[in-house]
Amino acid sequence: MRTDEQDASTPAPPWPFTGRTDELDLVRGASAAGRPGIVVTGPAGRGKTRLITQAVRGTDHARVTGTPEARDLPFGAFAPLLPGTVSLHDAVRALSGVRLLVVDDAQLLDEASAALVHQLAVHGRTRLVVAAADEVPAPGAVSRLWTGELLPRLALAPLSHEDTARLLAGAALEPLTVRQLHRACRGDLRLLRDLVTALAASGRLTPVPGTGERAWRGAPPVTPAVRERLAPVLERSGPGERDTLDRLAFAEPRPLPVDGLDLDALERLEADGLVDVDDEGGVTLAHPLHGAALRATAGRLRARRLGRAPFAYGPALAAEQRLLAERLERFDVRAVPTPVGEWLVAEGGPLPAGYAAVRARFARLRGELREAAAWAREGLRETPGDTGCRTELALAEGEPGETADPDDIHALYGAVRLGAPRETVGRLPAGSVFARHAEALARGDGAALDRAAQALAGRGFLLYAAEAHAQAARAHRDPRAARLSLTRAVALARRCQGARTPALTGLLLGELTARQRQIVALAAAGLSNREIAEKLTLSVRTVGNHLYGAYTRLGTGGRGALPWLVDVPERETV
Repeated sequence: MRTDEQDASTPAPPWPFTGRTDELDLVRGASAAGRPGIVVTGPAGRGKTRLITQAVRGTDHARVTGTPEARDLPFGAFAPLLPGTVSLHDAVRALSGVRLLVVDDAQLLDEASAALVHQLAVHGRTRLVVAAADEVPAPGAVSRLWTGELLPRLALAPLSHEDTARLLAGAALEPLTVRQLHRACRGDLRLLRDLVTALAASGRLTPVPGTGERAWRGAPPVTPAVRERLAPVLERSGPGERDTLDRLAFAEPRPLPVDGLDLDALERLEADGLVDVDDEGGVTLAHPLHGAALRATAGRLRARRLGRAPFAYGPALAAEQRLLAERLERFDVRAVPTPVGEWLVAEGGPLPAGYAAVRARFARLRGELREAAAWAREGLRETPGDTGCRTELALAEGEPGETADPDDIHALYGAVRLGAPRETVGRLPAGSVFARHAEALARGDGAALDRAAQALAGRGFLLYAAEAHAQAARAHRDPRAARLSLTRAVALARRCQGARTPALTGLLLGELTARQRQIVALAAAGLSNREIAEKLTLSVRTVGNHLYGAYTRLGTGGRGALPWLVDVPERETV
């Protein structure tokens, strides 16, 4: 991943810490003076160490890490902090001067080290921040930290799709590839980095014409981290297990009914977390990476026997398209599962233009403009002249008003978004969220605009909700209410993939430092990194680092989106 003007030999900057705002505050608060500390748990690769490192950055602390090599050595993890062979009592006394202790991979501690951590928690003089993977049993003394309520426990959830997209912003990946990576990695940040690195190194990230972005389609590269994830299925040898797994793999993306499968094998696979069974009795593979690996290793004859020819995804894809169209008619664009369409794109299969246009419109009205453009391009790849996809691509990429919206209601509502609600009075559906927004804006009622924004967000219209909150911030007379509306507007706008509208232009600029704002404004005006460096008397590397940090905060992949996010002065006046 590179900022502008870095060449391939320049080391990529470390991935920025993204998301986890609430968790970060919780860890910082729990490890502050006068607090006992906290235990952070979650699967390997979830980002526990990353979170804790960010939380204790800049503080005076000591750190120990459990390792398999030291697990049989008494106080092995604490060897750097203890003066040779000691008793538990002596170890507690030796560490009494440590005010903040970070214990990483606590599930790998030897029994003596685990007992030491427990005693430090009991004595309470040392604040403890402990990370433990929950896939393997931890020593009893460690697990009793939270089961015995000595320390609060934070079970770390997977990184959200939005935060994953921000994390990958510097990699210039198109949105459907980001979604595919997020689904494949399931919150495992180590696997995510491994896949992105391998895809880039193998040349499997192909340029998307006219965008500056790259796309991944097809099977994942078999990296060490991927191989580790595949081992549980590729090594199954129980009666009927591999056959059941292969049948599920070749049925993707559709589930198979329980009837007709080997129930004994299925129960064992479900118990080990390798398959999922839904409420209707449909069975699917539990991990997105498993299907591609099983198909790749099945052999030609087995693939011919188990594969569908032609692949029967048509009816299921049509059902997804009808569901999306029905939601659009009801002014409801909350996210719905669309596994068939996403699977087809990930596999690089042909996507019908009709489905692509509906999916693009659904994404656009949610405020996911880059994703909407990507879906439209997928439809045009198969049917270059399709009018619906061309219209959606223009709407997703163009400024408001540049291209007429094909839907009359949304065309009318465009006047509300532009700040001219009186033109729409009596013309929008009575009682709809759009009409309520228009009425509140016409009255200049900040509280009503906030309520309209919340209603819009509740129906999935995140971009429209951000605009309504931004309008509320301008309408409020109370500075505190205005600030709250602005905060809500910024939070929603960050999820809208660089959308630029009159209500939002310049809104996100306040999220940057003063230096970042200065550099971003110059970059958005068209200056190169070197020109900015010369103008501000900085090094090119420093400019690149500031831009990289700004891209992360703005949720964009590069300078191409900056004019959409900030008010840009004319270049000759800069």
